[in-house]
Amino acid sequence: MRVLIVEDTVKMAGQLWRALRGAGMAADVAINGEDALWMADATSYDAVVLDVMLPGIDGFETVRRLRAAGRWAPVLMLTARGSLEDRVAGLDGGADDYMTKPFELQELAARLRALVRRDTVERPTVLEVGSLRLDPAGRRVWRDGHEIDLTEKPFALLETFMRRPGVTLTRFGLLESGWDHAYEGRSNVVDQHVLALRARIDRPFGVRSIETVRGRGYRLREDGGR
Repeated sequence: MRVLIVEDTVKMAGQLWRALRGAGMAADVAINGEDALWMADATSYDAVVLDVMLPGIDGFETVRRLRAAGRWAPVLMLTARGSLEDRVAGLDGGADDYMTKPFELQELAARLRALVRRDTVERPTVLEVGSLRLDPAGRRVWRDGHEIDLTEKPFALLETFMRRPGVTLTRFGLLESGWDHAYEGRSNVVDQHVLALRARIDRPFGVRSIETVRGRGYRLREDGGR
């Protein structure tokens, strides 16, 4: 998951960024609504965490402009004001969920995962492709019932593949899904992590689930390498 955090308080933005990174998500930060709009236009986000009280245009106006521009990523609004009027204004303006400060960061991450699962296409809580199973919330992976220990980036790549089985994903697209904008590397980092992923989920089981598509990128076989 790639999340845009829109929060002008540096301390809170840092806490949110660290919490979402710790939950296995890639996160970018915008400090005002104007920045959020151009970032959402330039990058495909899976979800947006949006503070109501922002300099310039506030959170209510930001979510209205996002929706008017055809940006339909789920929006979770944050506010210190818990009045019914504020909640109604946010939800009617296009937000999908609402949390009042203070809140638990663990619950925030869980709500984001739940929002991303809500789509016209059903998104299960545990992903299954062939004999591969992945639990995004629990950060666990299994092949044929055997649990596999994966570090952060291979796990993020595998989740991306398992959400799009059979689809060829470019190296840049994989980089966008697993690394935030603070990462400056653009060399063969994806290739290195795909090799590491294959060494964990394929080689010990005598299968080959992640295929190289010459000149384009990689794809996860729809049968999961069964």
